[in-house]
Amino acid sequence: MNDASRSGCPINLTLEVVGDKWSLLIIRDIIFGNRRHFRELLTKSDERISSNILADRLKTLLEQGILTKADDPTHKQKGIYSLTEQGIELLPILAQMAAWGFKYLPVSEELGIRAELLAQGGPLMWDEFMDELRETHLGLKARKRNGPSVGERLQQAYLDVVAKRKACSPAAEPAPQ
Repeated sequence: MNDASRSGCPINLTLEVVGDKWSLLIIRDIIFGNRRHFRELLTKSDERISSNILADRLKTLLEQGILTKADDPTHKQKGIYSLTEQGIELLPILAQMAAWGFKYLPVSEELGIRAELLAQGGPLMWDEFMDELRETHLGLKARKRNGPSVGERLQQAYLDVVAKRKACSPAAEPAPQ
């Protein structure tokens, strides 16, 4: 399809760049899980992406300017993926998707807590989080903050829910002999 016959709809064009499940989950894992290496993206996601699909989606995200890849200074054979400004600015979209899913779908408590907090925090929290991502991925100086970062608060909330669930679960009974 040539450019003259393509839809100029901004939603359609955005979906052409990041509209498949795997691309959004990769971006999610980079933003919320700080997973920046191929192996981390491959092995630390509940959705279990295959290595060939991961490689293909990373290539597309690089070509589209959502991610960059550089040599990892700690390991010569590894690459480290970073979000570009375009990638960072996907955060509000992911936050809105998460809020919608939290409201209408049967999400787990531990995986829904970040969505709930981002929805409650709204655009001010998203802006603060995007500044943190700019510092991590682009090397820009973040605004001064009092207390823990948004990323730290989201991670702590997740850990608190996991700990609470673990404490409330019945102790496993020993297996019969």
